[in-house]
Amino acid sequence: MATYRVLVSDPISEKGVEALAAAPGISVDVNTGLKPEELLKIIGDYHGLVVRSETKVTAELLAAATNLKAVGRAGVGVDNIDRKAATDHGVIVMNTPTGNTISTAEHAFTLMLSAARNIGPAHSAVLKGDFKAARKAYQGIELNTKRLAILGMGRIGTEFAKRAQAFNMTVVAYDPFLTQTRADELKVELAATPDEALKGADVVTLHVPLTPDTNRLINAERLALMNKGALVINCARGGLIDEEALKAAIESGHIAGAGLDVFEVEPPPNDHPLFTLNKHVVFTPHLGASTNEAQENVGIQVAEQLRDFFVTGEIRNAINMPSLDAKALAEVGPYLGLARALGKLLAKLGPAGPDSLRVSYHGALAKKDTGLVSRTVLTALLEASHQEGQVNIVNVPAVAAQLGLDLVESTINAKTEFNELLVAELRKGEARYRVAGTIIGRSPRIVEIDHLYVDCNISGRFLLVENDDRPGIVGVIGTALGAASVNIANMDLSRTADRSRALTLMEVDSEPPAALIDQLRSTPGILRVLTLDL
Repeated sequence: MATYRVLVSDPISEKGVEALAAAPGISVDVNTGLKPEELLKIIGDYHGLVVRSETKVTAELLAAATNLKAVGRAGVGVDNIDRKAATDHGVIVMNTPTGNTISTAEHAFTLMLSAARNIGPAHSAVLKGDFKAARKAYQGIELNTKRLAILGMGRIGTEFAKRAQAFNMTVVAYDPFLTQTRADELKVELAATPDEALKGADVVTLHVPLTPDTNRLINAERLALMNKGALVINCARGGLIDEEALKAAIESGHIAGAGLDVFEVEPPPNDHPLFTLNKHVVFTPHLGASTNEAQENVGIQVAEQLRDFFVTGEIRNAINMPSLDAKALAEVGPYLGLARALGKLLAKLGPAGPDSLRVSYHGALAKKDTGLVSRTVLTALLEASHQEGQVNIVNVPAVAAQLGLDLVESTINAKTEFNELLVAELRKGEARYRVAGTIIGRSPRIVEIDHLYVDCNISGRFLLVENDDRPGIVGVIGTALGAASVNIANMDLSRTADRSRALTLMEVDSEPPAALIDQLRSTPGILRVLTLDL
């Protein structure tokens, strides 16, 4: 009798199913197209679940999956999986972040070519019998010598750049973790900001995750930075583009057109504002990963990952827990949450294109096996700039190396105010951005931000304000938050020894509105305002 039962609820490669079924102690049931209520009734019998995007792994489903140990996603995106609920129920979630890299890069490139040469509308015109009229109406755009802006230089962005260079395009790239050294290796210009990349661009292609910081990354102001007659390509996430602003820019003639595989709402409504356009536009229904090769690759990969997990205990490409054994977890487990918070904090505080991340261990912590802790800091740092699921505790060293970001680990025997101290420092040139934390009792705490001492939870919503150290500013901050109905749960104040600079760190109950942030940033004496979601 099989020790583990695995349910394949969405279609995957037959070779993947065979790889699972051939493993000792594993039985496989392929049952696709189940309705949610049907899946809910049987999920309790299974130890593993293989899905693509059709099956929704909800909190309700996970609560009913009393024997479930692992969910394997044949693909990159895990929007259909409730990761928090999976973690709460002790279910490992794995994806396959490399299987569809080429497929997505090729599709995005195809959209660019199709939009430039009016392939979609010209095809429709031929079918309608408008052959001669179409020859005059659909004059194309050459890509030769054009300036291409790539926002996001992970695996897909890198592959797109290679193809664009073969077309004799000039490539400028923005990625907050792409270093000058790595940019030189890829033969691309390095932009310090998205605005710098877009200024004077003839084409932009997007390969970044959808986060609060990247939501509507392409808006009216940034479209205006591009050259007249430019093209916009998006094969990443629909919410990256303000679709109304894009339509207005196309109708005005400033932007020539667009190639979109993704939309803010999917499926898009029939009256989508962009669907009325008929030149230099092409739309596809989220097909970036839809090739025979990509689907075969991700199907085989997810099957092998689940097989190895059940047979040997190996964990690869897990997105909700580190790859470790029970002994290692007992040693450093309490520090993993702290490490993640420090990495997320550095992603907000630090610069674009850092050279290195130094993780230092002080006191008794320096004597433990801390490699996993360092990887956790690095993973949290890089997640801010990558597509969801692309960075995890297993592949993060390779991702960092691709970006030219060095991870440096050190142990320090010198005494500190704490028995154990974890320090993470991001470096770029001579600049340093430092955060530190420890565990007090059983509570992990952030205790330092850029050499200013604080005492902060590692989870929650925070507002950080740095200002000149002079009377009245804390009162201004409190009054502004009160007027915006933002309640302060906790507040921590710190200042430099020379009393030139002060830091106010507030845990708040609700997201500070954008108008409040703008108001604080324009207040005399306030140097920096950041919102943090840890």
